[in-house]
Amino acid sequence: MAAYLTRREKQEKQGVLIRCLAGPLRRHLPDSWIQESVGAAKRIAAFPPLVMTWCMIRQSLYPDPSCRATLAWLQTARTEAGLSALSSDTSGYCKARQRLPVELMRKLGIRIGGKLSGRAVEKNLWCGRRVLAADGSTFSMPDTAKNQARYPQPSSQRKGCGFPIAGFVAIICLATGALTHAVLGPYAAHDLALFYYLRCRFCRGDIFLGDRGFASYAEMALLQAQGVDSVLRLHQSRKTDFRRGKVVGVRDRIVTWTRPKHAPKGLRAEDFARLPKTLQVRVLCYKVTVKGYRVNDVALSTTLLDAKQYPVKALAELYFRRWQIEVDFRHLKTTMQLDVCRGKSPDVVEKEFWAHALAYNLIRSLMWDSAETWNGDALGLSLKGAIQHLLSRWVLYWAEKTCDDFDLLLALLDSEFIPLRPGRVEPRVRKRRPKAYPLMTKPRCILKKMLPLHRY
Repeated sequence: MAAYLTRREKQEKQGVLIRCLAGPLRRHLPDSWIQESVGAAKRIAAFPPLVMTWCMIRQSLYPDPSCRATLAWLQTARTEAGLSALSSDTSGYCKARQRLPVELMRKLGIRIGGKLSGRAVEKNLWCGRRVLAADGSTFSMPDTAKNQARYPQPSSQRKGCGFPIAGFVAIICLATGALTHAVLGPYAAHDLALFYYLRCRFCRGDIFLGDRGFASYAEMALLQAQGVDSVLRLHQSRKTDFRRGKVVGVRDRIVTWTRPKHAPKGLRAEDFARLPKTLQVRVLCYKVTVKGYRVNDVALSTTLLDAKQYPVKALAELYFRRWQIEVDFRHLKTTMQLDVCRGKSPDVVEKEFWAHALAYNLIRSLMWDSAETWNGDALGLSLKGAIQHLLSRWVLYWAEKTCDDFDLLLALLDSEFIPLRPGRVEPRVRKRRPKAYPLMTKPRCILKKMLPLHRY
């Protein structure tokens, strides 16, 4: 007969279990932050929010993100903590994951990202100011009726032959690589329409960096009213006539834009009413001479009007750094496998997204610890290498050798430094051929009926 454990003994063993599950990441995500968002559990359950939060972080980092693999990992941690084994059936874990509040994962991801962004030092800033880059991307999910209702597949795909696709717009701090805020929406929603919900996340003195999809009169004017300047690629619908405007330099002018007659789609009426009638914008153009780049001339629009403090060369280098957000999205979607979510309902999909954002910010925080300890460059370290070292040494934290092992982990992260290779480009081609299977052009149920009958 199994020995009876008091409530206090169960709580102590739960503490050991959390230490096993959290490992070195617990330094940046204390238990109190999770309990503040969901409140203390009234009873010690098999899958409390504290355990489920770390399980979802684990699913975002491990190569096998399945619920079965995560449950097996949890079983091993419970054995190490001296707790009883759970059933190998994943239904209990999946139900607990559905009960976990979406707001919990969102708040934790934003809180960790904001804390990391605040650790930026003067040398990481641009002209003494924080630069926040924004961009949009997409990810797919299982083809279920609930997912299709919230995130419908593209209209170009036939019914039953595609997958629901969600779009998102995220803000990345260029100084630290932290994902500070994000918003999800359907695939058909324009990036600018989703960005309307993120405008309030900028602070006075910040600089907004984005591509031509965000070059809107309304956004530039509303951000300037908040004390936020913009550096955006000029939208293709605006002509660059350098014969007009105040001369600042060669192909560098200050021009006056007028407010549109009608409110842009998605902009609230009260925001449109606050727009000024005119806006002073600096328009500049420079040449790109790097071999392999797709464009030769880049035109920028910015509210940074002082040409002496912000010369063309500095602005060109800043816009070149915008590519860092594309690299960070690749880490989220490819390295951490956010490209294809596994949730069969929209709420679980949203939790998966924020679990990936939370795990990403935690890894970035560890990389920042390593850079501060060894006087290195956090943005020059390999994020994939950091994840690999973390996963390989996670099991050592079960043996309570946390102090020495954490210092060794930081040293290993510092060894994964990516050398600076300016101008390195590769042709956009694929060498490995895909399998010669035809594309799915009809629903699966119809294709099954069309299969030939083989007699043996």
